Amino acid sequence: MRKKTYLKILLSLLLLCLLLFGSYELMNARSYQLFGNITNSIETDEKVVALTFDDGPTKNVEQVLHLLEQYNAKATFFLIGQDIEKFPEETKAIIEADHQVGNHTFSHARMIFKSPTFIKEEIDKTDELIHEAGYKGEIDFRPPNGKKLVFLPYYLKLQEKETITWNIEPDTFFTTPEEKIDYVLEAIHPGSIILLHPMYDQSGDELQVIEEILKALTKEGYRFITVDDLQTLE
Repeated sequence: MRKKTYLKILLSLLLLCLLLFGSYELMNARSYQLFGNITNSIETDEKVVALTFDDGPTKNVEQVLHLLEQYNAKATFFLIGQDIEKFPEETKAIIEADHQVGNHTFSHARMIFKSPTFIKEEIDKTDELIHEAGYKGEIDFRPPNGKKLVFLPYYLKLQEKETITWNIEPDTFFTTPEEKIDYVLEAIHPGSIILLHPMYDQSGDELQVIEEILKALTKEGYRFITVDDLQTLE
């Protein structure tokens, strides 16, 4: 009897470990979720990529837009609702420059282990603010830190809202501008979606990364387009 009890405990622990591991992998997966559509890159022979910027808007928007204009580049901004409220003019500037705007929740809370009501309020309130700022297009969604499990993808599916992640994330692995730039240039391929975080940068390092990426990839013949335009090539 004692051996059977130990075996049951061992199997239960093993199943728990497998469940926890599976949940962790699902939560962090960039190209898979239980419900709805998710995109982290596309397959194409055209030399096009999508620059995406998370968080904000902040006062840094002006410099980012200036860099994009210099290289005739379009980008996708995943904005936070509470920052839209703080910086309404910067939000309008992004829209007026004809860039894509996406939803990055209202508070940037991780959308796991949250109630369906909380998830709905975070997404709907931010959508409303984006539309009030003048944006007319469909609004894609990017989960904070890329985290999602069950309720979030299910609600997005009900709203016919696509999840956009990424396949190149220099800020996750590197700290210096040089390292980030080298990583992007080595990892890039047609159809890539690049994740960057320039909004709260006070040092200017992230702006340097953006400029060098724009400069180097333009020389290689790449064009910078929005995620929406990237997906039309699938």
